[in-house]
Amino acid sequence: MTVGAVFLLVGVLGFIPGITTDYDTMEFAAHHSEAKLLGIFQVSVLHNIVHLAFGVAGLALARTAPQARLYLLAGGAVYLVLWLYGMVIDHDSDANFVPVNTADNWLHLVLGLGMIALGALLTRRSATARTAG
Repeated sequence: MTVGAVFLLVGVLGFIPGITTDYDTMEFAAHHSEAKLLGIFQVSVLHNIVHLAFGVAGLALARTAPQARLYLLAGGAVYLVLWLYGMVIDHDSDANFVPVNTADNWLHLVLGLGMIALGALLTRRSATARTAG
């Protein structure tokens, strides 16, 4: 639930001028967007909407341990794919439609690994509870 709430918060913050610098340059989906969340992470309207949707999904799937584990493992895998995508594309090309910058890339790596680790920990805790109970 916490991971989903954080994504929801990040999605909202991406639409707040001041917290998002160069807000007036934000585009729907293009590498030309120079808007940066906290002055660091490049964002666009699409990027913010993805964070909002990911947050809502996290909150919805937090109802049961198996759904939460699925959210963390699948979401972590998505973020690792997004990290790879950001590493191989030219950030100044049209392929960077999300958009991402170097800071986003490393954050995506940390998020992907962290979410998968949390999902694996949840799996281990659930298995331990089943055998102990």
